[in-house]
Amino acid sequence: MGQSRREFLRTAGVVGAAAVAGAPAAVKVAGIQPEGVPAVRIVQTDVLDIGYEEYGPSDGFPVVLLHGFPYDVRSFDGAVGPLAEAGHRVLVPYLRGYGPTRFRDPDVPRMAEQAAIAQDVIDLADALGLEQVALAGFDWGNRAACIAAILHPDRVRAQVAMGGYSVQDTVTPGRPGPAVSEARLWYQWYFNTERGRTGLENNRHDIIRYLWETWSPGFRYTDDQYDRSAPSFDNPDFVDVVIHSYRHRHVNAPGEDRFLDVERRLAERPTVNVPAIVLRGAENGFGRPSSDPSGDRRRFTSLVDRRIVDGAGHDLPAHRPDALTAALLELLA
Repeated sequence: MGQSRREFLRTAGVVGAAAVAGAPAAVKVAGIQPEGVPAVRIVQTDVLDIGYEEYGPSDGFPVVLLHGFPYDVRSFDGAVGPLAEAGHRVLVPYLRGYGPTRFRDPDVPRMAEQAAIAQDVIDLADALGLEQVALAGFDWGNRAACIAAILHPDRVRAQVAMGGYSVQDTVTPGRPGPAVSEARLWYQWYFNTERGRTGLENNRHDIIRYLWETWSPGFRYTDDQYDRSAPSFDNPDFVDVVIHSYRHRHVNAPGEDRFLDVERRLAERPTVNVPAIVLRGAENGFGRPSSDPSGDRRRFTSLVDRRIVDGAGHDLPAHRPDALTAALLELLA
């Protein structure tokens, strides 16, 4: 079989994200680490103690960067420096179930439907006294940003949507799709079984590392890079949060009563009306994005631009932080 995955990845080395775009596909390496990672701060909301990192001047306009599954704040390491240097207050929170973020009530069910994650974003802004923010996210983080912008457009000055519109209909069971689409979502069907729950509990790092590699097939993640994020997935609520998220979206688990009306509204797939730029990774393991912008234009009524980003997989901010920072700075100029 040749080299093991671990041995193979050790040969990759680490390069800066600026060099990734021009590197041959066979030797691309994802992500960079900022020189000075600040201590994690904790802010208290009604539901969570949210862990977050902060960069830049405290009086700068706030930019909130939201990671997805199965990643953490390290995906934004290449973007925080340029944004801070441009004068922005950059906030990078750990989502519920990740890293130092904890539920305040030890007895409350660990739920993570899309409306809850979006509410966490607004709760974070409220706890920090932020009247308005700019949002950028991918995967779960992009979904939270889309919903926050839909429900609270007065609080969101602008949004960078990495992956486009990602609001889900969690009210009506979906229909089976083409075989290639169903195959790409194997992990979701897996997590909807008890075998999948046990597998994620016992083999979470193997599963996550496999997803990193298959969702960004043109990139190599070194052991050191994975090890910087790995502790985030040892959060005691991680498994319950992930399992609930993927079961709720497929109408196989109830959500929180407080979000019933919100989820009904989201099931209608309302548009995002704040100024937005959509970024889509050209080398996404879920398939190359369409060159047709009409779908994004329908979903984002104030779309400023739509860009297919070469040299980026699913973990777009780690691969092309320059594309993310350029989009944010353009929207906030």
